[in-house]
Amino acid sequence: MLHLQDDDQESIVMPDKTGQKYICYLPKVEKEKSGKPVIQHNISSMIVETEKRIKQKTPDELLEVLRGPCFLRQEGWWSYEFCYQKKLRQLHLEDDKVVQEFVLGVYDPEATAAFNENLSDISTLKDPRSKDASQRYHAHQYTNGTVCDLTNKPRETEVRFVCSEPRAMISSITEISTCKYALTVQCPQLCKHPLFQEERPVWHTIDCNVLPKDHVDAKVRRQNENTEIVIVKDFENSDLESEQ
Repeated sequence: MLHLQDDDQESIVMPDKTGQKYICYLPKVEKEKSGKPVIQHNISSMIVETEKRIKQKTPDELLEVLRGPCFLRQEGWWSYEFCYQKKLRQLHLEDDKVVQEFVLGVYDPEATAAFNENLSDISTLKDPRSKDASQRYHAHQYTNGTVCDLTNKPRETEVRFVCSEPRAMISSITEISTCKYALTVQCPQLCKHPLFQEERPVWHTIDCNVLPKDHVDAKVRRQNENTEIVIVKDFENSDLESEQ
């Protein structure tokens, strides 16, 4: 398709692998008053703009779907039972009967509020500098569990809710330090929140037109016009030959 260049549009001549030259027109990029190109709004401004149009549900409101039946995950000898905003238990079952039990934490709204105090009221980030939405999570604190023999302190767990398909479930549990745990719960409903959605890069279309084979780039043409050819004759040698 033939592209007509605007007066202020930049262009560049580029060859393909066969040597055929094309003139390509660079896309215009809007600039802020600062002069910096505006490639994409950051996620924070996107959230603010969204909230102006419609009241955005918080992660806690989206996570309300987890209320009700508890979630169970088995890992070898132990099973883990998580009940949303209630408690987290480590169990050993035999014939569906609990024969050994440790409470890894009870939901603590005050500790959760304190944990999120210096963070966004919209969500918690694994790394506030991370641009990767898959690394983000919303956290609740579970404290006052069964006393640990090694530390003489109650067990506690940070429950991390992540955006993940296709269904709500416990995806992992790790002991990050002695009798302190991190439980990851995937929740598809959390994916509805803008902060847990991946930012998509902006793509621009570059239009190119075929150039005739005898085309000379304007820059090269200007260089040729400014080039002076100086012919130097060997007058001294000529004079000597004529005298002889």
